[in-house]
Amino acid sequence: MKKLPRWAIAAVTATVLVGLIAAAASARTSSPAKRAASIQACALLPDTKSSTRYVLFDAPYLKAAFKKAGVSAQVLNALNDPQKQKSQAQQCLAKGAKVILLDQLNAASGKAITNLAVQQHAKVIDYDRLVVGSKAAYYVSFDNVRVGKLMGTNLVAALKANGKYSKKPVVGRLNGGITDNNAHLFRQGYNKVLNPLYNNGTFSKPQGDDQYSDWDPIKGRQIFDQMLARNNNKIDAMIAANDGLAGAVIAALKAKGLKPIPLTGQDATPTGVQFILAGWQSGTVYKSVRLEANAAAAAAVAIIKHKKVPGVNGTVSGTKSILLTPVWITKKNYTKLFADGFLKRSQVCVGDYKKFCK
Repeated sequence: MKKLPRWAIAAVTATVLVGLIAAAASARTSSPAKRAASIQACALLPDTKSSTRYVLFDAPYLKAAFKKAGVSAQVLNALNDPQKQKSQAQQCLAKGAKVILLDQLNAASGKAITNLAVQQHAKVIDYDRLVVGSKAAYYVSFDNVRVGKLMGTNLVAALKANGKYSKKPVVGRLNGGITDNNAHLFRQGYNKVLNPLYNNGTFSKPQGDDQYSDWDPIKGRQIFDQMLARNNNKIDAMIAANDGLAGAVIAALKAKGLKPIPLTGQDATPTGVQFILAGWQSGTVYKSVRLEANAAAAAAVAIIKHKKVPGVNGTVSGTKSILLTPVWITKKNYTKLFADGFLKRSQVCVGDYKKFCK
């Protein structure tokens, strides 16, 4: 075999070295460490089934707040799958997220996600729902016991207004999700109002009362249908923990040809407001998701920029908290939702409901 001249060997060696250097540079550019720094924050929302709010309000408000602050972020929805939410958290952390806004599906998965984030030196902000006993740095939500009190107080007011209060009305409760800490706080709030009235005989409880629905309107409808059957259709008022469950109650009443009863709701959804205007629902709790999303995003941005977290006004179960004030919405003040930009008139005042709008 003929030997190459020295100049040729030198040229080949130089070419190989240039190739190796270029490959190394390319590898560094596309390495996981570089790719990992693509986002600073993630918001993990739970589902689209328990309430329309997560699609209509939370996601767009959070995205807008992070964009305005110049913080790269992703907003993801787990579609009611705890394992999917954990996988989303892992993906966020792999992309470099230093703050996770977590609206958990259940306590076990919430703690697992929080532990995972803390192990990777990220901060967790419990968003809307508190994971009791977790290592979350902050909790941003509304005063949820107060939410429940609004429901209870205004259900009593509706019974007084229709003349049933003094006639020993049958008053039932349809709770949210048994794994959702907020549902227990709502129940705690309305029970503070209702329990004394049950205990002194002013109100009576229907058979099948006080069940949890998993925030599922279909399950809520089944529960309420059974309650009607077991009580010979004599139920005079209902606490429904959100507008979706209120809609289930209304559907059952309509199916049996029954008249409207005092009925609560929550979330100020377009359908909920329509039922209020039509006289089927007494009111709904308005929790401005814009305020909640902005407060949570501001907390995340402060953490990322190493600044003091604004708005902290309490502690819940040992977690520093930012607690916002809910508002009861009725026929008298529903236009506040339009004024706040929470709903559009075109979402509510359409079809058969247009004639009810001011």
